[in-house]
Amino acid sequence: MTSLKIGIVVSSSRPNRIGPKVAQWVSELAPYGTEVDVIDLAAVELPFLAEPELPATGNYTLPSTIAWSEQVRGYDALIITLPEYNAGYPAVVKNAIDSLHAEWNGLPVGVIGYGWGAAANSVKQFGEVLDRVQTVRLDGPGLKFGEDLSPEGDVLDAAPEDAVRGLYDQLVAAVREKVAA
Repeated sequence: MTSLKIGIVVSSSRPNRIGPKVAQWVSELAPYGTEVDVIDLAAVELPFLAEPELPATGNYTLPSTIAWSEQVRGYDALIITLPEYNAGYPAVVKNAIDSLHAEWNGLPVGVIGYGWGAAANSVKQFGEVLDRVQTVRLDGPGLKFGEDLSPEGDVLDAAPEDAVRGLYDQLVAAVREKVAA
């Protein structure tokens, strides 16, 4: 197998978000030989459910949807860094999932939550969405403010580097299993 290509998704579009810091830290822990890119959903600029046909048809007509589809298809796996807003996940990441269909089927997707409660509620809810679109969902660690992250999003020494590396190992194994099937 050639080098794995993994996208690290920043799933918040708020102006004062810390997602880019979390995603950058996660990308720095990638195993040797793995190609990683940070994908910022704020930069993807995907309109909310604007396609004239249902995503299940695969008949994408909007340039933004076509580009998003091509981008997702270009990765062997994704890691989604997921904050918790009001006990749920951000609408921009749900829209990113709902805008496509076949692209998710069988795609290994790891989730790393972050927030005051390690984003436990949003990770649980979002996991149901990932299961519904038939990804190979892999739960990574949750990062807690005050323990793993400062409130400004700086990664603290106690942050679970080994758990993130373990998530990468699971993603690599899932991709190998998919290729072997």
